[in-house]
Amino acid sequence: ANFSEQVVESFPSDISTGIYYGWACVGNGDVHKMVLSIGWNPFYKNIKKSVETHIIHTFKEDFYGEILSIVIIGYIRPEKNFDSLEALISAIQEDIEEAKRQLDLPENLKLKEDNFFHLPEGKIVNNQ
Repeated sequence: ANFSEQVVESFPSDISTGIYYGWACVGNGDVHKMVLSIGWNPFYKNIKKSVETHIIHTFKEDFYGEILSIVIIGYIRPEKNFDSLEALISAIQEDIEEAKRQLDLPENLKLKEDNFFHLPEGKIVNNQ
């Protein structure tokens, strides 16, 4: 789930590029583990900074247009380039496993239940 250019521009400018982990919720659905990439994706030679969320869950259908709420809990590693697509995929799998380990720690697991994820019905968030 990629954030729009407008949302990316609203992130703090001094946030380090790299790979993060945390919790994500689509709409008022369940809260799931996630891995987040903030940066330029050097392997793909992006010219614009992006924020891409990989929710560690299989959804039955697309959720385009839904509100995606995230809480960033920790940092895994800096952004880097890769020699091959296979090396990139391998690193992503390692990032997912590290996120799972970190998010299973009691101090991180309790954040899954934060009221931040429970939007009141009909509430307007960020003018949407």
